Amino acid sequence: MAISMTEAAAQHVRRSLNGRGKGDGIRLGVRTTGCSGLAYVLEFVDEVNSDDQVFESHGEKVIIDPKSLTYLDGTELDFVKEGLNEGFKFNNPNVRGECGCGESFNI
Repeated sequence: MAISMTEAAAQHVRRSLNGRGKGDGIRLGVRTTGCSGLAYVLEFVDEVNSDDQVFESHGEKVIIDPKSLTYLDGTELDFVKEGLNEGFKFNNPNVRGECGCGESFNI
């Protein structure tokens, strides 16, 4: 099982953690929501839990809880800029469908 980040995503995480002044990495998880069932959740991590899985890409850590790892295995986290918009993009090979608004997905 593995989670990875592109160089662009790692740089964005690094800038965000530096601007925040603390943090061990970023937590990627899923929650139940939306019309398709699941949505991605990102948050800063100040302390890694004992049951968390930690993956490192380009010097930055992505922390995943065991429940979310089932849905996220093989996911690559990217950071993209499209025109005036920028944000994280999730390249998840497990996704079977997404809702029309792009907020949620199903496995």
